[in-house]
Amino acid sequence: MTTKHTAPASLSRRLVQLVLSCIVLGAGVACLLDAALGSDGYSTLISGLTKTSGLPFVVVNASVGVLLIALAWSRGTRPGVGTIVQTVVVGSTVSLLLPLLPTPDALGARFVELAIAFALLSLGVAGYLASHTGAGPAEAAAISFDPPMPFKWSYTVLQAISGLIGWALGAAVGPGTLLVSLFVGPTVDLLTRALFHSRKVSA
Repeated sequence: MTTKHTAPASLSRRLVQLVLSCIVLGAGVACLLDAALGSDGYSTLISGLTKTSGLPFVVVNASVGVLLIALAWSRGTRPGVGTIVQTVVVGSTVSLLLPLLPTPDALGARFVELAIAFALLSLGVAGYLASHTGAGPAEAAAISFDPPMPFKWSYTVLQAISGLIGWALGAAVGPGTLLVSLFVGPTVDLLTRALFHSRKVSA
């Protein structure tokens, strides 16, 4: 009896962890946007490409996402249910929460919200990747980075380069862009080891 139900129970637990972590991640994105101190490097890239191309944000976001997932797949990081759930749940959570957040006027309050956003983003990314159900575009690209390197560095390089390109294309940046781009990768790596007991970040 125990052997029969171990695999389904494990899968159920991973799926619950995936969805909850994506909700946390979405809340972090909403707080980051509400603080208005700069978005993450990947989003800055999408904003810059949107400004330059004149295409709708959703079209650019989907196109770049599919390209990164395809590149990651070609290097052995296969998409999974988490790839889809991450996109849908995070986007839905942001859409629901953002109108409800009381946008702070005081700069100090905005930095507090940025700190909250950073914590939620890091926990959300670590949790959803630790479910091992597939990765979203930015995380898949970092995991499949060429040349291979630990996630804490590959994610930092990916976010930093994306942010620089987005800024060069006219997207707005700020202290939030620096904070998220430079420190989320190492923080996700730390949380993966400390909370989810994995030796390395993977999909």
